Amino acid sequence: MNTTESLIPHLIELRSRMLRIVIGLLIACLLLLPFAGEIYQLLATPLLQSLPLGGQMVATDVTAPFFVPMKAVLVAAFMLAAPYTLYQAWAFIAPGLYLNERRLITPLVLTSFLLFLCGMAFAYFLVFPVVFSFIISTAPDGVAVMTDIGKYFDFAMTLFIAFGLAFEVPVAVVLLAVTGVVSIAWLREARPYVIVGAFILGAIFTPPDIISQFMLAVPLWLLYEAGIGISILLQRNRLAIKS
Repeated sequence: MNTTESLIPHLIELRSRMLRIVIGLLIACLLLLPFAGEIYQLLATPLLQSLPLGGQMVATDVTAPFFVPMKAVLVAAFMLAAPYTLYQAWAFIAPGLYLNERRLITPLVLTSFLLFLCGMAFAYFLVFPVVFSFIISTAPDGVAVMTDIGKYFDFAMTLFIAFGLAFEVPVAVVLLAVTGVVSIAWLREARPYVIVGAFILGAIFTPPDIISQFMLAVPLWLLYEAGIGISILLQRNRLAIKS
């Protein structure tokens, strides 16, 4: 059997898994579609609660009242279908992995998903109220704050992704240490650069107020430290098993 013939079964399997992922996402979208308005309302709640009495959001684009809630549904459907998507991806790659690789990847994938959700929740429940209250409080007298729903959606997604990825730091640190790419000593030596980088990322991905920058930079640094601590524990357990 030549290389092309050996790849055909894998390509067929990949197509099947991808099709199932798409179908799962479509089903999630159809289930959430009737609640498009409620989903966007939930997303906009932190800003609406920070607006002055009688304040509201506006749509400056003609198609925004339709497309923005649809985008919110798509994001919610992606998160709802994520466990099924991860299962299909795992079912495709698992047969080609060794037992020790399966034991490593399974908790890393699950932990990554949960940490990303935690990052989004942190942004929604803690960062959004602080950021919006600060921004609205700095508006000059006579200026009515009425945010466009499309721009608000883009802003919210940017913060969700930034905080979601920031909460992945422990997984990245543990993976680098466990696979031997870097040593724990190197991770400790890199601590000052990580702290500086955390504040730079905070300045890039958050609004220009010091509070929101700290709310991204400090958790990122603490999560880096948590990753080092977990790596040390794993290394000690591995040495204990060998001895």
